[in-house]
Amino acid sequence: MIAVAILAAGRGTRMKSDLPKVLHQVGGRSLVERVLESCCLLNPSKKLVIVGYEAQLVQQSLHQVGFLEFIEQREQLGTGHAIQQLLPCLKDFTGDLLVLNGDVPLLRPETLENLLKIHKLHRNAATLLTAHLPEPKGYGRVFCDGDNLIRQIVEDRDCNAAQKQTHRVNGGIYCFNWPKLAEVLPKLSSNNDQEEYYLTDVVKYLSPVMAVDVKDYFEISGINDRKQLAIANDILQNRIKDYWMAKGVTMIAPDSITIDDTVKLQPDVVIEAQSHLRGDTIIGKGSIIGPGTLIENSKVGKNVIVLYSVIIDSQVADGCRVGPYTHLRGQARVGESSRIGNFVEIKKSIIGQKTNVAHLSYLGDATLGEGVNVGAGTITANYDGVQKHPTIIGDGTKTGANSVFVAPVTLGENVTVAAGSVVTDNVPDQALVIARKRQRIIKDWKMSIKKKN
Repeated sequence: MIAVAILAAGRGTRMKSDLPKVLHQVGGRSLVERVLESCCLLNPSKKLVIVGYEAQLVQQSLHQVGFLEFIEQREQLGTGHAIQQLLPCLKDFTGDLLVLNGDVPLLRPETLENLLKIHKLHRNAATLLTAHLPEPKGYGRVFCDGDNLIRQIVEDRDCNAAQKQTHRVNGGIYCFNWPKLAEVLPKLSSNNDQEEYYLTDVVKYLSPVMAVDVKDYFEISGINDRKQLAIANDILQNRIKDYWMAKGVTMIAPDSITIDDTVKLQPDVVIEAQSHLRGDTIIGKGSIIGPGTLIENSKVGKNVIVLYSVIIDSQVADGCRVGPYTHLRGQARVGESSRIGNFVEIKKSIIGQKTNVAHLSYLGDATLGEGVNVGAGTITANYDGVQKHPTIIGDGTKTGANSVFVAPVTLGENVTVAAGSVVTDNVPDQALVIARKRQRIIKDWKMSIKKKN
């Protein structure tokens, strides 16, 4: 059995934020969510989150994660003090405890799986994840013998000049035999520079304690300020983009592109410069996204072109062309082989197959059939000041330029709407509707000019 404890009690004062540090985001998810995700291969029997600063906010942010237990650390007196808070709730637990920091978002699940494997293989009392850093400043130094058994751990602020020359550092990731750890936790002392209870001090009372070096030292990178948050985001983005390029996705100017690791891409997708894919987004085979496009929580089919546009919470079927400067939102659904053109906004509407909304139009709460042609400047006036109303336009209908449909209103199939019409009543199939005042021409007319005083 294994239990996982995540340290998430601190404020993170160097973030200069009222938001708890662990709730700041990297790649669309909070730091603590990413730490929880790193445990996915371990199948822990318990998942414990130690909270403190804005505890309720942290708990609310994780409400969708099942089987979590929250332990409050009312005073933040160090990592050892945090783990001491687990003694009551784990008093009958006989397995191993994996301790993670809630601000270390780049750990790979395979790394933790390997740490646990070595811990069990050697029957260690404790196993620590360590790394060799080119610049170890700020990290506790780890001193081992030839078998990677740890002799001493010294926090950076407590190191003397000679100890600071050591480049092997403590990653803050620990695996303990819980019954053995529980015995020694009460022995911890705060007799140090920070007057805190260091979890690393348990090394003096446990044996054997082994170090396991991580190959990619970026995995142990902790987040203490906004610059480190940006660096972590860059590292994550490089991982994601390397993965998808190896799977057959082309990226033009990848440094200008961002992709959440929740996004799914198919082969032969092309992502152009300055494009951003977020949330639960799926892009189908052969589609071209961008340049200058944002797609969030949306599904784009095969062989779609999306240019300089924003698509949020919507679906675009195969073979469509979208943009430039199109905005799809609020569960918009665009049918196959349709054309949604420049300066068009579609909200909470269904667009049938082979329908064209070429330019300068707004369609809200509308349902359009197949083969509809929407003239420039067409608007569905869907809001009466209190509630939204639907507009229904049948197959094969053509709307003239600058038409307005005052909802609720229904147009049948193969209707033609004259340009400039304001349609307020339902229209049957095969009809021509003209809803405008007849043009008047006044001959020999000249504007009168009043003299200024």
